[in-house]
Amino acid sequence: MLPRVALETTVLSHGLPWPANRDLGRSAEARVREEGGEPCTIGIVDGQLRAACSQAELERFCREEGVEKVSLRNLPVVMARGGMGATTVAATIHLAHQAGIRVMATGGIGGIHRDAAGKPTPDESADLTELGRCPVTVVCAGPKAILHLEATRERLETMGVTLLGWQTDFMPAFYCGSSPHRVDARCDTIEEVVDIVRQRDALDMPAAILLTAAVPPAWALPFDAVEETIGRALSDPAASKLLPHEVTPYLLSAVRDTLGERALQANVALLEQNASLAARLAVALER
Repeated sequence: MLPRVALETTVLSHGLPWPANRDLGRSAEARVREEGGEPCTIGIVDGQLRAACSQAELERFCREEGVEKVSLRNLPVVMARGGMGATTVAATIHLAHQAGIRVMATGGIGGIHRDAAGKPTPDESADLTELGRCPVTVVCAGPKAILHLEATRERLETMGVTLLGWQTDFMPAFYCGSSPHRVDARCDTIEEVVDIVRQRDALDMPAAILLTAAVPPAWALPFDAVEETIGRALSDPAASKLLPHEVTPYLLSAVRDTLGERALQANVALLEQNASLAARLAVALER
């Protein structure tokens, strides 16, 4: 059996428009295969768990209306009712760990959300909780840039998640090449990452390792420019009228409106890069 790499389905159903989502699904799986791994795109199809969706099933996630975004709280509901469920990072980590898959690739993880004043809120992604209790290795581009990054960084530390930087000393922030927040350790080679993963396993530690890789420089968006966009959006009088759960979609919309195609291109570039890196790690772990 080839070393397996878990991939999520939420980015296909909710993250990118058609046909960019279909193209990404194919290219991410191709990147894993090119590095000698087996892609396992996880999702719920008509109430049944798919640890590796077929191409026809992937296209359903990309094109069908009403695909539910599935995290841990609604995973049993969607399965019990025979629904189509696109797995978030949290659900994908959980299901990958159950299936014995040691490595996952994604874009950006969830974290602590901001309020309309830019302060951290109690609204916390289930991604953080699951990272704290599933000993997988997640390759990503750091937390999504719209989050409260300082609070998210602190929460990862509290959950015991080891934060590694792939050839960087600073935590990436999704499509931003870097943020001001340092990682726990920098790794310049796959062998260094493998050594750390094996030590974590030998110590029987329950939390994930987060290997963060900056988006390729050609596609990276300046951190200051993204923060300025978010700051302007939060200072708009309309932001003060938002309910807590409305702030994040509002910020996402503001970033898309300002950065447009550049944000989409950066998103695709980092997802493809992370799929390749995750496959290299999965192969190295099996040696």
